[in-house]
Amino acid sequence: MSNLVLFRELESVSDKKIGVATLNSEKSLNALSLDMVNLLMPQLLAWHADKDIAMVMLEGAGEKAFCAGGDVVQLYNSTVAAGKGNYSAEVEEFFTKEYELDHLIHTYTKPILLWGHGIVMGGGLGLLAGASHRVVTEKSRIAMPEITIGLYPDVGGSYFLNRMPAGCGLFLGLTGASINSADAKFVNLADYFISVEHKIDLIEELLLVNWESLDRLNHQKLSELLAKFEQQDISLIPEGNLQHFAPLLAELAECKRVEAAVVKILDQQVDDKWFNKAQASLAHGSALTAHIIYRQLAVGKNLSIADCFRLELGLSVQCSAIGEFAEGVRALLIDKDNKPQWHFNTVHDVDEESVNNMFVSPWSSDKHPLKNLGN
Repeated sequence: MSNLVLFRELESVSDKKIGVATLNSEKSLNALSLDMVNLLMPQLLAWHADKDIAMVMLEGAGEKAFCAGGDVVQLYNSTVAAGKGNYSAEVEEFFTKEYELDHLIHTYTKPILLWGHGIVMGGGLGLLAGASHRVVTEKSRIAMPEITIGLYPDVGGSYFLNRMPAGCGLFLGLTGASINSADAKFVNLADYFISVEHKIDLIEELLLVNWESLDRLNHQKLSELLAKFEQQDISLIPEGNLQHFAPLLAELAECKRVEAAVVKILDQQVDDKWFNKAQASLAHGSALTAHIIYRQLAVGKNLSIADCFRLELGLSVQCSAIGEFAEGVRALLIDKDNKPQWHFNTVHDVDEESVNNMFVSPWSSDKHPLKNLGN
């Protein structure tokens, strides 16, 4: 277990160090397990309290992925064991601790450089979204594809999807569309583009920075260095997809019901592989998830990041309890028949009471597992 995340401290030319955490499960594309979360949390807290640590870097082992999501097979097994209508203690523990880790990253005062190379999905995006300095490469592939497994864009999606250009968050949530580094910068999920071939050069230069004792100054120094690297590599950034559809996405933001947004996406007649794949994922995904996404964005719009995580913890255990999540994982990853038997056939069949029930918290505010999360 201890090898699931590798930790090292790099000595810089100043008397300060750089803490590096490497997700180390290449076979699973560094999928985020409870064991990984339990390793990351105390180490990040220790580095945060250590005056000798100037900044932290998060990366994934191998060349394929930073983190391809949460360990959903582990969650599936716990969900099935609990039986329909219930959620397991393991499911509650995983989501609680994952969101505590995500919240820590969002509120970390020292700079966190997250190297978002390769696949960054689901739980991996939860780690990326909150980092102060988010770097993407020409191979970055980012998505929140939870609609395909009967979940919804959690890990702070209620917060960061609401902070994208008009309609983008709703579209990405409903379709699970995969975006590249240019798109990630467009929707404010990334700050810098740096070619993967310059990663070693970047680390070498990080060690030559004269780091200070003040976090504010170290943020500034890291920003300046990353901007320098981006300037030399920016011609390599791939062409994005989202901006081509900006007018359509802006129209989605005006839809008063999720049914209208879904119809608008599915009715588009365009010869574009990326968009057509997004349409197919929406058509094949959970209709209940579509309603959850529309509601979570409306509810989350004015919530703090901590309140978003409190909202999402309730949603996540409810998705587990009703069996929609287990059925989605079964069809995609267990039996692999790609024929999920969702609760509802289309978004038009979903009744309001079913959606309302998903947003009923299983806990009173004083008993909520994330009651002490802060703001």
